[in-house]
Formats: sequence, structure tokens, C-alpha cells
Amino acid sequence: MDRTGVEADGSVRAPSRDSGPSGSGSGSGSGSGAAPGAFDAFRDGWETEIGDGFPLPTFSPATMRDFRVRSRATKVGDVAVTDLHGASAIRTEGPLNGVEDQVRMYVVRSGSWSLGAPLARDEQTVPAGQFLIRHIGRPVHFETVPDTRAKVLVLPAATLRPLLGERQSVSGPADSAEVRLLVAHSNMIYETAADLGPAGVQAAHSTLIELAKAVARRRVDDTEPQLASALAQAAKDLADNHLTDPELSGAMLARELNVSVRSLQRAFAAAGESVTAYIRQRRLEEARLALTAPSGRLSVSELAAHWQFADSSHFIRAFKKHYGRTPTDYARSTTAARN
Repeated sequence: MDRTGVEADGSVRAPSRDSGPSGSGSGSGSGSGAAPGAFDAFRDGWETEIGDGFPLPTFSPATMRDFRVRSRATKVGDVAVTDLHGASAIRTEGPLNGVEDQVRMYVVRSGSWSLGAPLARDEQTVPAGQFLIRHIGRPVHFETVPDTRAKVLVLPAATLRPLLGERQSVSGPADSAEVRLLVAHSNMIYETAADLGPAGVQAAHSTLIELAKAVARRRVDDTEPQLASALAQAAKDLADNHLTDPELSGAMLARELNVSVRSLQRAFAAAGESVTAYIRQRRLEEARLALTAPSGRLSVSELAAHWQFADSSHFIRAFKKHYGRTPTDYARSTTAARN
């Protein structure tokens, strides 16, 4: 597979693209203004990575002058996924023509994303920590505030519109189980898109659609085998944020993701892992990194307590089994090598 452009099977490479003074990709600059040509670089990158099926709207002149946006995007068949961090505000304007029969999903981590003209009847704002999945029957303008971080998915309307109810939209918290799974899967696609063959593209697409349906229905079918990899990845992401939590376990992760413990165990087993082994391995890895810190290093007993091992002896045994040396020996040899 060619790794640099849009593929015939609908997949593209998904590099991160920087536009603005803080970036290292499309341009550089200083002060509060955007880098020269930052918007042009963004537009060119979008057309290369996404293609004609998902045209950009018309942006306001103020947006284009002060365009400080980091983004990455990929396309899988008739689904487009974009992650965007706008240090500057973004606003579209101008004529809205044609029919745009799509379902779009917005997952907003910071800032806010508004659809429709202010005070219009169909205006909706998605605040930080919320998601919106909405049928877009005709083109609409959008606007963001500075420092908005969001994931936007463009999805086929025919499959999803019937699930959205009379209002043709569903909204809720961005940390719901269904959204966690969809975000985890879309992030995996960024990492693997360049290496997917036709069968892999189809599997990735099918899982995206199933997870978008789960968001629209507000429930996950945890017996669906296509969702195993997304479920395992969402559990790993969640575990990585709770490694020092004494309550971290397969049961806690299953509860947070609104699935059964058995379903979670099956998802890990499909990749030849176990939930418990993953948590232990990640805690050992973080403890190893702490041992090699150049200053402020914790003692073995402090590390054992911090990373939730039963006691120092248990930590030392687990560390030696995994790395072949005791924590003290590992720290000593690393310090000697550094010196």
C-alpha cells in the first residue's frame, strides 16, 4: 500500500499536521499571529488526506488570517475522522448550497463547537466534555472558541439516521462507555491506516459503524466480536490513567465501560493478553522509568506502595521476573551507564 496518498480502497495515511506558530509541520512563526500560509497548508493537506468526498467549507477571513490549528485526519471508505486542536477560533461563513446528507459526530474535549448560525432555531453548541451525533440534512456553518480540542467523524446517513429519533440528534457525556470505545478505535486507525490491506480497511470501517450505532443507541453490544479490539484498547487507555488507583482491576474497567467482566476478558484474550497481566506490566514499566529518573528517585518500598504492589518483596519478585534484575541492581547499572 502506498503510504502517502488517498488509496483506491478508501484509506489514507493519517499524519499529524501542524498549522501555526507552535507547530513544526506546515509553517512556523512567532507572536500571536498565524504563520504565513498556515491556512493554505491546512487546506492542501486536507485535500490530499481526505479527498473530494469531504470538501472543506468556506472559512471567515478572520479565521484564515489567524489560523493556528493542529489536526490529523484519515478516511476509511465513506467515513472520515479528524482530530483538531484550534489554538485560534474557527468560523465558517458565506453561502450554503446543496444537500449534505451526512451524520456527524463531535466529541469535544475542551472549548466548544457550535453548529448553525447564532440564535437560529437549529443552532446547537457542544461544550467541553460532551458529544453530539447529528444528522446534517443540509450544509450548516460552525464556529469554535479558542483552544477547542475535538474529534469529528463524518458518517453515512442511511445507516445511522434511523437510530437518532425525532430530533435527529443524540448528545451526552464524552466519557460514556460507547464514546470511549469509538474514540479508542478511531485512534487505533490513525496508527494502522497506512498498513491496512483491503480486508483490514473493511474491518476497521465495519467496527466504526457498529460503534457509531452504539453511541446512537446509548448502549454497547459487548457480544459483538468486531468490537473486541476497540474494547481492549479502551480498557487499556482507561487503565493507563488509573495505574496508581488501588481499585484498578478488570471489574472496575468493565464497570466503567459498561460491559461484563467476561466480555472484557474475552476482548483481551483475542489478542493473547489478560487484563491483570496488562495492568501489572504497565505498573512495572512505570516503576522502571521512575527508577531511572535522574533526581528525586523513590525507594523500593515507596515504589511498591505507589504502584500498588502488595509489599516490597512482591514488587522485587515481579520486577526481577520481568526485567531479569532486582530494582536496586537495575537502578545501579543504569546510573553507572549514565555516568
